[in-house]
Amino acid sequence: MRLSTVIPTDDGEFLSDPCWFPLHAGAQYEYILVEKRGAKSDVGFIQLNRPKALNALCDGLMREVGQALDVFEADTEVGAIVITGSERAFAAGADIKEMQNRTFQECYGGNFLAHWNRVSTVKKPVIAAVNGFALGGGCELAMMCDIIYAGEKAQFGQPEILLGTIPGAGGTQRLTRAVGKSLAMELVLTGDKINAEVARQSGLVSKVYPADQLVSEAVKCGEKIAANSKLVSAMAKEAVNAAYELTLAEGNRLEKRLFHATFATEDRKEGMTAFVEKRKANFQDN
Repeated sequence: MRLSTVIPTDDGEFLSDPCWFPLHAGAQYEYILVEKRGAKSDVGFIQLNRPKALNALCDGLMREVGQALDVFEADTEVGAIVITGSERAFAAGADIKEMQNRTFQECYGGNFLAHWNRVSTVKKPVIAAVNGFALGGGCELAMMCDIIYAGEKAQFGQPEILLGTIPGAGGTQRLTRAVGKSLAMELVLTGDKINAEVARQSGLVSKVYPADQLVSEAVKCGEKIAANSKLVSAMAKEAVNAAYELTLAEGNRLEKRLFHATFATEDRKEGMTAFVEKRKANFQDN
């Protein structure tokens, strides 16, 4: 099955590139590169790989990302995951021609784009390493991750309004929570972009690096996370994410329950014992 991808450029023009679905189950990873990185091979690494289309997010690519995440989620050696693109584009948007002729009934009845949310439901921490364009669905994909590192020339935006629609994979919700109502409203209503430094200052991005150092720094962060207890890291991630969903009182109650739950783990016992004995903890993820 062949689809065309439309990508906005700086001058308002659009690029087009074919998007091919895998022909059979064994022909996976047509659009992404997958490996394990880090000195201990404990960081899962997913690189979006559609350079001619500026890594535009066709359905096949997003399904492959979900498959790779499932593999890393089940891999007991992996403690964190990095998702990146190229220096020119993290992901320049979704596949417009894939959506162009869809009806409301098809979108609503088929829960269109629902499978994109897999990125946000992974229990292991996910780091987005964003170089170049992160627009529309690309910005939404980055925001589904737990940490965003950006290259100095990265650009973020939600330009769906220019196509007569609105963000449909969390853009209006996650962006508002990250940067506040005023800036989110401006970006969503104008289709304007912000650069990496503005994104950092507004809270969307945690750190900015030179483009050629970005991926290695993201992997280093992944290694730091993977060195901790994977079980307790998952608890910590759940607690932080709950802050977006719950009232302060409810969030504090969940945090207390998860904190108390760590006392049922061997890793909590090992961590505190190692601290008292002034040695490095040897976590076993149990």
